[in-house]
Parts: sequence; structure tokens; C-alpha cells
Amino acid sequence: MNPQEKRVELEVTDLAFNGKAVAHLNGKVVFLDGGLPGELVEAEIVHSRPRFDQARLRRIVRKSPERIEARCQHFEHCGGCTWQDLDYAQQLRFKQKQVADCLERLGDQKDVEVWEIIGSDRLFYYRNKMEFSFDVADDGGYTLGLHRRGCWDEIFDLTECHLQSETSNRLVACVRSFVASRNIPVYDVRRHTGFMRFLVIRETAHTGQVMVNLVTASGEVPAAQEIVAQVTDEFPEVTTIVHNETDRKANVATGDRETVLWGPGYIEEQLFQARFRIRANSFFQTNSRQAERLYRMAFDMLEAGPSDRVLDLYCGTGSIGILLADSVAEVVGVEIVGEAVRAATENAEINGITNISFHENNVRDFLRENREQPGSVDIVIVDPPRAGLNPRVLKQIASLRPPKLLYISCNPSTFARDTRQLRQFGYRLPAVQPIDMFPHTMHIELVGRLELT
Repeated sequence: MNPQEKRVELEVTDLAFNGKAVAHLNGKVVFLDGGLPGELVEAEIVHSRPRFDQARLRRIVRKSPERIEARCQHFEHCGGCTWQDLDYAQQLRFKQKQVADCLERLGDQKDVEVWEIIGSDRLFYYRNKMEFSFDVADDGGYTLGLHRRGCWDEIFDLTECHLQSETSNRLVACVRSFVASRNIPVYDVRRHTGFMRFLVIRETAHTGQVMVNLVTASGEVPAAQEIVAQVTDEFPEVTTIVHNETDRKANVATGDRETVLWGPGYIEEQLFQARFRIRANSFFQTNSRQAERLYRMAFDMLEAGPSDRVLDLYCGTGSIGILLADSVAEVVGVEIVGEAVRAATENAEINGITNISFHENNVRDFLRENREQPGSVDIVIVDPPRAGLNPRVLKQIASLRPPKLLYISCNPSTFARDTRQLRQFGYRLPAVQPIDMFPHTMHIELVGRLELT
């Protein structure tokens, strides 16, 4: 032990919305990077702020009876499944509690009923997309895997991951071996040199198709046809291989220029009665099976009618609007990402949907420029980014006076903030439905229908 290191014993009492464990010391809140409620831990205070402290877990003195053995060998240092050592029933309990806490503390909405959270039938192998990063190693070699917990620039070599599939694990090993055998340089995120940046694998839950996407710096993939031959020979489930090039320094796994190395350049997934074409950079719900449960709940809440006109804001690739279109008169989707709009239009055509249109625009600008009249829209659907709705957008939506407003969110705190504001504009929020899209993580999805009073 470092003689300057200050260690304290703490009783963990809760789990915070960001996944941190919560304790108290001398009347002050302490957030820890580990520990479960009911545990006594030894920790080091690493940052002290006026309202709270941050601590690093050093040793568990007394374990919680809810603690279980994490399945993954990388659990201790991977930044992914931070709750894999907590019994799943307790994960759901804390997620539901966090939704209720956000509504009450941040939204001042004690009267909103929080329905029992919908858990996932699959606790592992539920993701349809995974991004694996290349990085240079200190010994002159390289790694291909996932980020170390709390480190944006440290990648560990992945042996197994229980989030996507065994096929995904074997594809990582195959590509890692191929890059090593051809001495292809790996990208250094600190010096911005090298070539191989990411391996992105997408696979469908219902149709069994797999896409391999190689994301690199500018230039052609060395021995591209050799890797195509090797992957397609070893993995008959792979249906397409694409190459995305990027000049950006940002550490994101998207490309500016795409080349199809083999296959059609897309995979297709089935949700309910609709078929969705997914390309390398398309947004699609990452858990296909839970997405169906989310959408079913959303549509049940909406109770849409055949004469309804629907405005679908932040529509992404249009999955909600396309699935709803047969039940309503018209759907108008708005999305700022051009590629998402093109994908949405393509998917509408594939499914023969003719009463839907998509517009590439900022939501705030679209609402200002189109000047829809109050009462001209029956239903507004919003599924915004984690930051939630811009205050001006909130006001613009409220000015349309839609009788029903469906809010889908991946962030209970911004959901609570925004729905509090909408209540001040004359809307009522009777209940919300939390849904667990990502077991073993702190992420929570929820949906609520607001009604004009």
C-alpha cells in the first residue's frame, strides 16, 4: 500500500444512474467504481468535490448475497458489462428504481406510475452489432478487442465476449491473425498513424445474416481478396464484407468512403411483418428481440387510428414509422443524418409503404420551416439522443397541440426533465414503461405516452 494513499471503509447503499456504486462518508455522497449494495468495501478517495467524492474500490470486506460470479474472463478490466456480477433480478430492480428516482427528483413527478420493467429473455448473446478496436501495444505488437474500463485509449486483446455471438468471437480471432500474418500496420490513436482502425460485426437475430466491416485509414485493404476468401471459407454465415475509409482523427467506427468487398453490401433483419435493410453505417436498434417488445409496447400505448397523421421526429432509419404506417393515415419522419434518411426511404420501398415520407433536416428547423398548424398532427413520436429535447423543440412540439405524444428515451434523466416541461405545456404523463435492452449494463430504455389535457 502506498503510504500516501488514504483508504476508508464504506458501506455501499445504492447504485447510481451512471452505474457507480453509492456510499456515504461524513454526511457526503461517495461514488465508487465498484461494489454492490449491502457490501462493506475498502476504498481510496481519488477526487473530492464540494457535493460528492469519487473513490476507487480496493477490496471487498463483506460481500453482498446478490453478488454472483461474472461469466466473462475479461470482466475485471472490460468497460462493457459493469453489472455482470449482480444477479439479474436485482439489476432489473435497480433500473426500475432509477427511473422512478429520476422522475421524482429531476422531474418532480411523484404521481407518474412506473410499470414493472420488461426484462430480457436473453442475458447473453443479445447484441446485433459490436465494434472492436485495433491499437498498438507497448511491446511493438498490437491488440484487437474492447476498451479497458474507464480508458478511451487502451484496448485489451479480446479472447471472448458474451454479448454478440460465438461467431463474432471467432471472427475477431480470424481477422487478428490475418492482420498479423500480412504485417498490416495498426492505427495508433495517440499519434494518428497506421491503417487498421476497427472491426465492426453486425448480425441479424431473425434472418441469420452477418456483415464484416473493416474500418481503416485512407487506402485500399492490403490483400483484400485474400481476407475475403478466408472469411467466407471459414464463416458461411457471413453474407457481406465491406471496407470503410476515414480521414477523421475522432475515435469512431464510421467511414467517409465505403467499398463493398463481397456480397450485397447490406444485411436484412425482420421485425414483425417488415424487412429492414441494414448497411454498415445505418442506425438500427442493437437488440432486435427487445426492440420488438419496445415497439409493441409503444404501439399499444399509442392506440393509433386509421385517420391519424403522425409526425415521427428523430426517426433514424424509420423503423417505428414503417411498422406503424399500416395502422394510420400518414407518417412524416424527420432525421438530420442523411444516410439514415436514405436507409429509411429504401426500407419503406422494400416493404411497399406508400403513406410515409422522410425529410433530412434538423428537427427544430423542420418544425419552424413547415409551420404546421395546431391540431394538424394527431400523434408526435420523439426518440431523441441521450441529451434529450432542445427547449425550443419542446415548445414547438407543444404548439402543435397533438392529442398524443409518445416519448421513447435511452436516458431517464433527460426524459424526466423534458416530460416535466411538457406537463407545464398542458400534457399529462400517466405512466412510463422501462425496458431492459442491455442486460449487465447500466443502460435503460423507457417509453411513455403524454396526453393533452
